[in-house]
Amino acid sequence: MKALKNTWYAAAWDVELQPGALVARRILGEALVLYRDADGLPVAAADRCPHRLAPLSAGRLEEGQLRCMYHGLLFGQGGRCVEVPGQEMISPNLKLKTYPLVERHRYLWIWMGDPALADPALIPDAHWLADPNWRALPGYLHYDRANYVTVMDNLLDFSHLAFVHENTLGGGKVSAEIKPRIERFDWGLRISRLYSNIPLPPYLKALARFEGLVDRWQIYDWRMAGNVLSMDFGSAPAGCGALEGARPPEALVFHTVQCLTPETEGSTHYFWAAANGFELDNALVTEEIHRQTAIAFAEDKAIIQAQQAVIDEHPHERMTAIAADAGLQQGRALLGRMLQAEADREAAA
Repeated sequence: MKALKNTWYAAAWDVELQPGALVARRILGEALVLYRDADGLPVAAADRCPHRLAPLSAGRLEEGQLRCMYHGLLFGQGGRCVEVPGQEMISPNLKLKTYPLVERHRYLWIWMGDPALADPALIPDAHWLADPNWRALPGYLHYDRANYVTVMDNLLDFSHLAFVHENTLGGGKVSAEIKPRIERFDWGLRISRLYSNIPLPPYLKALARFEGLVDRWQIYDWRMAGNVLSMDFGSAPAGCGALEGARPPEALVFHTVQCLTPETEGSTHYFWAAANGFELDNALVTEEIHRQTAIAFAEDKAIIQAQQAVIDEHPHERMTAIAADAGLQQGRALLGRMLQAEADREAAA
């Protein structure tokens, strides 16, 4: 399935763009080079010199300006060429194609569509990753063989936790049996899954400050624009009111932000972070949460890429739906409508 163009996508983590670094990244099939200018502001440009189309990611930065290392052309603010060795007059055609790129809440957000529509107010909220009341480490997975919609399906159907993540995020067969509440909005879906009186999931046992059964919640928003999952989740001692919104001091509270950015039609960037709202002064806790989450997401990647291989081998075979598919079916339907609306706007322009 194609992807929306007029929306903000996660392009990189802030820590990837160190001073002097050039980052090559492909998004929506376009080869890009990302870097910071002389003022430290992030820049995204087409990864090709307009002279002989040499890759600029093989160049170097000189005081925030980008030097092509084929014939030495130097590009400054706005992608304008400011130097051609051995030539005084510089053609205005010697200019890089640049894309809106905004740094916010540790993400670098890129707009691949019409730049006139790139309103920063539309950037998804990821404030938990930069909030002093939370702790998080940046994570990344590259799906070299998976369309972003295949990954999206996985995130809209948490019934798989019982089996794919049996020894990590799972928590038993109840994960597959729970009936989620699904709410539809213009921007996407809100899915709520509430578990009462269940054992603590395996990966949380070493972190818990209590014993016994727990009440567990997973309330997440899937924003179709940018493919962003923002989830409030956690566990608390059973009967403490957690399923009604209470968060007792001993509760294990988390907020995760996961972003799917299409690289090509057959590959996907997966940016993620799982923020913890407890043990804020213990960096080891945050590191352990990050490590355990990375293990679980690698489990997702293994099954999803295996699934994609079968889909590619049998492109005309239809999938047979079950009750657990309600979220992903609604998500796909909304995505189809948004893609059609974007196509209609382009046709009318």
